[in-house]
Formats: sequence, structure tokens, C-alpha cells
Amino acid sequence: MFAVDNILISDDLIAAPFACNLGACHGACCVVGDSGAPLEEDELDAIEEALEIVGHTLRPESRAVIAEKGPWEETSPGYYATTCVGEAECVFVTYEGPVAKCSIHQAYNDGKLDFPKPISCHLYPIRVEDLGDYEALNYERVPICKTGVKHGKRTGTLLPNFLKEPLVRRYGEEWYALFADACRERHRILQGE
Repeated sequence: MFAVDNILISDDLIAAPFACNLGACHGACCVVGDSGAPLEEDELDAIEEALEIVGHTLRPESRAVIAEKGPWEETSPGYYATTCVGEAECVFVTYEGPVAKCSIHQAYNDGKLDFPKPISCHLYPIRVEDLGDYEALNYERVPICKTGVKHGKRTGTLLPNFLKEPLVRRYGEEWYALFADACRERHRILQGE
């Protein structure tokens, strides 16, 4: 592990090949898991606002869950997540053929929202762990993302490059530039150069 400012970064993410391939995984990260997308407390209002824009595009089963439980829930004290249809399918999922897509992100791409999607989704498969004075960035290697690893190898894309946009969104351009330099240096050290 190494640090950039007060962010601890796991060594296993710096040289990991990764690039999402929705055509192969069908958006499994939106429909598989233990709960909905983790939310930060300051994202709850954005989720409510997004619902006003995308609610009419959601499937009937999603609208039914939202009518009963709302678009998000407190999963334990101080921890929040989007609600789910069934066990793990985020209520904001829409389908384009067999591919699960985020209705919030689609509205953002269409210029209807300023909020791209929850930061936990945007950073996935990096997970952020709050350690008090520090945050830790860890690469969550999961079977549903194997196609992303293969696609990253095929395209020569590394995880830190693929996730530049959400990393800049969370920590800023200046931090990302320091992070990119630190990744290159750390990679040289780990390779024994």
C-alpha cells in the first residue's frame, strides 16, 4: 500500500488491466450483490432529484418498490444504499436488450442531470473504505468483472486510467495527477527497476 495525501492505495490496483465491457457482462454489477448501490449521505438528495427525472423510465417492478420503500434505504446506522427489486437489482436499472443500464447515468449523458451516478458505482470495482483520517482504495476482484479484466488486457487499459473520471470527480485533478505519478513510481519499485 502507498499513500497520496490522506488516501491509501492498494498495490494490486496500480497495474491491474481493466476496462468495462457491457456487451460481455451485461451490467452485472447493477443486478448482482448483497444490496443496492452504496450511497454517501450527501448523495441522498441527488438520488431523490434523479428519481423525479427518471422515474417514468423505470420498470413497473422498480416503481412498485420505490412506492413502498423509497429509492434508498438506511442499511445500518449511517450507511445507505439504493433499494432493490428482489435481492440485488438496483431500482434504477433499465434494460437495453439483455444489458442492465443505469437510468441515472443515462439521464446524465442526455444532459438531464448534473449527477452522473452514485460515486460507489462510478468507481467500481474500486471500493473506498473510510478509516477516519484516511480513506483506502481497494480493488474488489469479483467474478462478474472477469470480462472487464480481459477487455483491459486486450485494449491495454489499466484500472487507474479507466477510472480517471470518477477518481477526478472524487479527489480532483491535482490529486489524480499525483496519483498517476505515484502509480508509475510504485509500479517501477514493485517490478524491481
